[in-house]
Amino acid sequence: MLSRQDAIEAVTEEEFDVVVIGGGVTGAGVAMDAASRGYTVALLERRDWAAGTSSRSSKMVHGGLRYLQNFDLGLVREALLERQLMVQLAPHLVYPTPFLVPTLGEEKRDRRIGIGLNMYDVMASVRASGMTRRERAARAESADYWAPDRHRTIDGAEAIDLVPALAPRDPSHAYLFYDCQTDDVRLVLTILGEAERLGAVTLNGVEVTDLLEENGRIAGITGIEAESGEAIAVRAANVVNATGVWADRIRPDEIHDEEEIPRIEPSRGTHLTVSHDDLEIGRAACIVPAGGGRAIFALPWYGRTLLGTTDRDYEGDLSHVEPSGDDIDYLLGATNDFFGTSIGRDRITGAYAGVRPLIATGDEHKSVDISRKAELYETSSGMLTITGGKLTTWRRMAKQVVDRMVEREGREAPCRTADLPLGMPAEEKDFADLGGLDVKAPDETRANLGFRYGHFASKVLRLATEDETLARPIVDGQPDLLAEALVAARFEQARSVADVLLRRTRLGILAAPQLRTAESVMPVARILGKELGWGKQRVRAEANAWLDEARAEGIDPAARH
Repeated sequence: MLSRQDAIEAVTEEEFDVVVIGGGVTGAGVAMDAASRGYTVALLERRDWAAGTSSRSSKMVHGGLRYLQNFDLGLVREALLERQLMVQLAPHLVYPTPFLVPTLGEEKRDRRIGIGLNMYDVMASVRASGMTRRERAARAESADYWAPDRHRTIDGAEAIDLVPALAPRDPSHAYLFYDCQTDDVRLVLTILGEAERLGAVTLNGVEVTDLLEENGRIAGITGIEAESGEAIAVRAANVVNATGVWADRIRPDEIHDEEEIPRIEPSRGTHLTVSHDDLEIGRAACIVPAGGGRAIFALPWYGRTLLGTTDRDYEGDLSHVEPSGDDIDYLLGATNDFFGTSIGRDRITGAYAGVRPLIATGDEHKSVDISRKAELYETSSGMLTITGGKLTTWRRMAKQVVDRMVEREGREAPCRTADLPLGMPAEEKDFADLGGLDVKAPDETRANLGFRYGHFASKVLRLATEDETLARPIVDGQPDLLAEALVAARFEQARSVADVLLRRTRLGILAAPQLRTAESVMPVARILGKELGWGKQRVRAEANAWLDEARAEGIDPAARH
């Protein structure tokens, strides 16, 4: 990725075909798709990459089994096909995980779940994708092809082997099916990397304040660059608003005054992480009943057990969405009731909340929630706004936007993103430098770097060999290396300790209790300072700023008591 200074010069000195506003997964996808079709592209993000909803997902690439209850069949089918494609395009980053729906003791199996899983199986099949027989055969023969096994019923012993935490609950059997997991931020960064490889210019730390217009039509944007506070202008023939729940903050009068524009109804989802010592989830995820016909999940992620999610209307501050006490108690209560555990807030290793951009129409006679479906609309200035949707369907949403641009310009430029790999998996040679480092858990470090960076893991390790300080862990007991802080600043436009701990690594939501003091994050602050030219006073201020950010985000519920 270009340095911020180089990117600032590029966006202010050049004129583009497209400027994309929003550095989450949808904006990154639009930038990549447009660049792959020959458009010149600039992408601008107000804060940091994936700082909004895209870093606060359930970390799943999935069809959404619960949407079948709402008969949202089109959404589920689309997401299942995208799930399969993502495993093929980014096999190091999107991986299959077994999911269990257990039946405990003398309970009777819920046949409705079996019926739903049968539908899930059918919609996930390649045959349902609309491809020709020849296309299906060609895809199935590719080396990185993956298709999920059909769901099946397993006995209690196999269920316990997959999820040891079930042992005290005496499961009689369980439904077993497959979905996928990822690191949502790393997925965004990988898409951004591909967009830049295709010619896009990407820049964070720019708040778009208005649109440029000529003769009543859009001609670019104006904004404020965060570090300098200076105004900048970026000229472009097309503007895409991909800011999710913030979509109506750009030209709100234009959006709100046009009758057919749907309204964004934010919904908060809260997640917690706990140690495997407190809930040994093992190798599979588990669907957990949560009362009132609802369910949450417990799944393995980065060596922790991830619990989520909630779904509540949200009307608060969108800048910092904090997990509420009620949501935390709800997740812990459902988990403890089901597994027979007694996990309290003092055992939480991290927490986060995000807001989903659900869509409702502006007409009170038509104000029906349309779930997680994406919505694309064009306002009178020519700005295209895309919102709604979910992490899994980012590529389809991006295609929808760029297809509209192609159509209104009369171009011939078909979408190519179904065939563009996302990053490169690591090979054995990429870990050659690992053997020469004094790393406490080399196997965990290897797995972590390979998953997060793919082929680029070799660069991280090379930096660590050049300075032994960088081979140390950021947090004791975790595999993340201090070299990753340098990589974040040098290659990924990280500008703060929070950028490193919340988004380049995920330690802020995996090891929050170990990051409660400014001193605990000083090694990261010093590395950033050396790379970004900070003085000692700025380094100390940035370490203290982390404490403010952690409190505002509510990542450490145990610290509140």
